[in-house]
Amino acid sequence: MTQPKVSIRGLYKIFGGDPERALGAVKRGMGKTELLETQGHVLGLQDINVDMQPGRITVIMGLSGSGKSTLIRHLNRLIEPTAGEILVDGEDVMKLGPKALLEMRKTRMSMVFQKFALFPHRTVLENAGASRRIRGESAEIARREGQRWLERVGLAGYENAYPAQLSGGMQQRVGIARALASDSDIMLMDEAFSALDPLIRTDMQDLLLELQTELHKTVVFITHDLDEALKLADHLVILKDGRVVQQGEPQEILLHPNDPYIIDFISDINRARVLRVRSVMERTTAPPQVSAGDIAENATLESVIALSGGDTGLNYRVMRDGEQTGVLHMQDLVRALVPTAASEDGLRAGAA
Repeated sequence: MTQPKVSIRGLYKIFGGDPERALGAVKRGMGKTELLETQGHVLGLQDINVDMQPGRITVIMGLSGSGKSTLIRHLNRLIEPTAGEILVDGEDVMKLGPKALLEMRKTRMSMVFQKFALFPHRTVLENAGASRRIRGESAEIARREGQRWLERVGLAGYENAYPAQLSGGMQQRVGIARALASDSDIMLMDEAFSALDPLIRTDMQDLLLELQTELHKTVVFITHDLDEALKLADHLVILKDGRVVQQGEPQEILLHPNDPYIIDFISDINRARVLRVRSVMERTTAPPQVSAGDIAENATLESVIALSGGDTGLNYRVMRDGEQTGVLHMQDLVRALVPTAASEDGLRAGAA
């Protein structure tokens, strides 16, 4: 089995004057609200265990205050944990000295921020190559790599512009180019698209997926938006009050939510637009007796409905790379579209 690129083991973060004492109370069962009321400490993260596989996009999702931004900042130790392990390529990040930690931040991880974090007094090209200059590499290398990645994100011709002359979407493209120019294996993206208008946000999601098919980076992506999470994630981690409520393949979570909190999250989603054929098909290499045609394993159910004209009596052969992987029965598709009812003790109950 492939070694995870990043492994988080038993991670806790408690904010306050005496986090070690508070940690003992949390491990004995004290919750977030009681901890704040009785000890004046804030429980940021509680016993987080997550593996992030190389070349995959791990999305960490939750509402404001769930701990998702706190978690991503632990990976490069911008925040120090109260307890737990963070392993990168099997190496315990917590054991790195100041020099080794700085080197890891420069060479092994890059970060894309919600507010772009560009240098306003530097040109687009200088911003794109900034990570190379920070590492002490020559201006020529920084210029070459910055130019290369600006072209890849669609900003050729804007090299001499300044950030203030660009739209929000263009500024974030510069941020992505800067992260890619660093040539790090791991990209940390903290609400990277949430400040953008919806159409621009969709374009940026598409750009990330396009680049990922080519580059196979290990991406850790933070969002509060379920549609974005389902579109981007290979592995989805859902946080609530600093703890993992459920994690796994997004399609599986959508079909089999295990908590009222998640049921409320997914109750209003357009399932036909999000669910893929592979999630509801019968896995078999035997063709159906009567086939209405071939469809792709990753096709959305929405596209199949359009193809079928709504005929629930049809069956389709499901294909991947020219080989049959299953059969889709339209009746199974219809059953998968029945929404999970919103719970009485989930998000809506809390808001009532």
